[in-house]
Amino acid sequence: MSPLTLRGGPGTRVEAEIEEKRSRFLCRLVRVTREEEARAAVENARKEHHDARHHCSAFVLGAGQGQIRRSHDDGEPSGTAGAPMLEVLTGHGLVDCVAVVTRYFGGVLLGAGGLVRAYSGAVTAAVDQASSQGRLVQRVRRELASVDLPHADAGRVEADLRGHGVLVLGTEYGTQARLQLACAPDGVGHLRHRLAAATGGTAELILHGQEWVDAELGAG
Repeated sequence: MSPLTLRGGPGTRVEAEIEEKRSRFLCRLVRVTREEEARAAVENARKEHHDARHHCSAFVLGAGQGQIRRSHDDGEPSGTAGAPMLEVLTGHGLVDCVAVVTRYFGGVLLGAGGLVRAYSGAVTAAVDQASSQGRLVQRVRRELASVDLPHADAGRVEADLRGHGVLVLGTEYGTQARLQLACAPDGVGHLRHRLAAATGGTAELILHGQEWVDAELGAG
């Protein structure tokens, strides 16, 4: 299964809340691209909920080699918050996300097992929220390419490519329309064929190398 992340750019977030023996656990799941952004998301939660006792966190950055995983218990007993939160993220295949769970203490001690269930449950609730709202997309390795077209042809060619499974990332408009495209690493030949068929062989495909990009769930 391809890794998943939140739809949208850095800063996109989903929130959920659960209660355990009168303690409130508020989770925010935020899309990030760097450790600095993940740590900033934790600090934002700390500022917004400055009267809360704990702001525990976990994040996963990157989908390939060199992936970074971090977690922090923020004063809770070791291993009862950050690590279970990280397990939920990795278990659901989430990347480029930080989960921050803010706890408002309800006066009843939960014990180690109760804390693990609450912190993991809060992150699970946020992931479920994102899934039910259609807020999750795949992260897939794709060959990036572009093609310049006359403005009058851009819409028709884009529709043809989309209809044959080509991922169109966007369009830039200048003296010509530049379609930003992506395909599977083994699909460049298919892309060239479709482009030639759609333009009568007049358009030139420019390759830009491979990158991780967002794709709809179930996309090839």
